[in-house]
Amino acid sequence: MESRENSQHAAKLFGTDGIRGRANAFPMTVEIALALGRAVGTIFRSHPGKHRVVIGKDTRLSCYMYENALIAGLCSMGVDTLMLGPLPTPAVAFITRAYRADAGVVISASHNPFCDNGIKFFSSEGFKLPDAWERQMEDLISRGPEVFEEYLPKEQEIGKNSRINDADGRYIEFVKATFPRKLSLKNLKIALDCAHGAGYKVAPLVFRELDAEVFVYGNVPNGLNINEGCGALYPELVQKAVIDHRADVGIALDGDADRVIMVDENAQIVDGDAILAICAKDMQQKGMLRSSRVVTTVMSNLGYVNALQGLGIEVVKSQIGDRYVIQEMLKCDAILGGEPSGHIIFSEHNTTGDGLVSALQVMRIMIETGSKLSELAAAFKRYPQVCINVKVNTKPPFEQLDGLKEVIQEVETALGIAGRVLVRYSGTEKTCRVMVEGPKRNSVQQFAESIANVIRKQIGVLH
Repeated sequence: MESRENSQHAAKLFGTDGIRGRANAFPMTVEIALALGRAVGTIFRSHPGKHRVVIGKDTRLSCYMYENALIAGLCSMGVDTLMLGPLPTPAVAFITRAYRADAGVVISASHNPFCDNGIKFFSSEGFKLPDAWERQMEDLISRGPEVFEEYLPKEQEIGKNSRINDADGRYIEFVKATFPRKLSLKNLKIALDCAHGAGYKVAPLVFRELDAEVFVYGNVPNGLNINEGCGALYPELVQKAVIDHRADVGIALDGDADRVIMVDENAQIVDGDAILAICAKDMQQKGMLRSSRVVTTVMSNLGYVNALQGLGIEVVKSQIGDRYVIQEMLKCDAILGGEPSGHIIFSEHNTTGDGLVSALQVMRIMIETGSKLSELAAAFKRYPQVCINVKVNTKPPFEQLDGLKEVIQEVETALGIAGRVLVRYSGTEKTCRVMVEGPKRNSVQQFAESIANVIRKQIGVLH
């Protein structure tokens, strides 16, 4: 019966960022984690030679059981595993490349609360696995545990597990190497929020070893407090810290430290759009922005898009999700891309978003130009934008929701070319996201609420 249940669910394991869900509930069960390990091992067994996979995680209590299940599944198929312990997602991508491993695995639900968890994979080059690999894994799992029996290795070929003891130090040195050796952070005060997540050990060390004065928050994880009122989703904590310590800059990471939200010396938020624009302008002025092109998503603010285009920079838009930003960057030969959420990809440094690398690039520009962060951000005008997250029970096609098409058309007509509307379901949560952007904040708020109310009435979660 269990294998038949797995078969019914298997086609929907992977979302936009690996597998994610509530811990100890489908699809985030120990059984699925074990099957994933075996599926990856089976794929590797079709190629000759010995194989190894790097495994990292964030600080969630549930990470232990998934880590052990993945290791058991991989080793049972003859694959060696290398444990990193709690370490940022971009560190896993880096270590995977450094060790020339066949793949890397990250156990994390990123910015989600502790009760959720997820599993995502990197290829040997440090990129998210292609959709074809995910479909192959889903197909194998859907056929039940018996499918793996013919691929089981002989006793002497079973894989072994090892721990990489110097992973933290390797990653710290890698991040510091993205910052010019001739520069120092010694004159900067930094308020740093690690979200009680994967960056809690390495992040403070990076900035302190570059001589900054660092005031650290969110660095005491207990397995249950990751992202709890702190980190990139709750920048209020670091905003207050900037004021309390009269800091020059605030840095808020998310649970797996692949995204960053910054705060200027006046405690004003500098989001991913602003960080991308600041860095793109700097690189363009130095002749370092290959093809004079950056990649953003459809969520990026029109104000920043128009400003970048005014600097002679082509803005290419991708689907929402850092994996799609990276795919578009590879496709159009761009070396810089990102999302408003703070996923910024500097492809000459890393193959995925890296909150620490992104923050260092901004502080490099501050030092080289002698500018405060507020001054760098003031060069770009942000259009008022309202985003409303509606918790939903189901995700039917939008055309099945009565009146939704009509209200969206009314809003789009009212905004004209000066604004836009975006309504989409989250790829990782039971949430519908409503975004409206335009020149006047009051009207933008009203427009967004009118759309969200239509969705709430029909599929919203009742409280």
